[in-house]
Amino acid sequence: MAIPLAPAGVAAAYRAADALPQAGSAAAGGGAGFGAALSRAMEQAVEVGRAADAATTSALTGQGSVTDVVLAVGRAELTLQTAVAVRDRVVAAYQDVMRMPI
Repeated sequence: MAIPLAPAGVAAAYRAADALPQAGSAAAGGGAGFGAALSRAMEQAVEVGRAADAATTSALTGQGSVTDVVLAVGRAELTLQTAVAVRDRVVAAYQDVMRMPI
């Protein structure tokens, strides 16, 4: 069962991919390949989760608003769903490659 990607997540991924250096400058940059992009995406996902935690903590102490918490938790949920969908696609692609006849 495939998880559909939300339009906001797809748009964010497109913007992130558009900001990556082009292939010609990737060789000069050293680590500007797919692995580096994936690493940056995971770091951003962790930061979104930490921001949601911080917003929740500030609301519990009476310093933040419930609206900020709902928005931050919604962003974190969308980020997690996108990460899970990407993981599922990578695993499916790996399994397809492993099933190919030699």
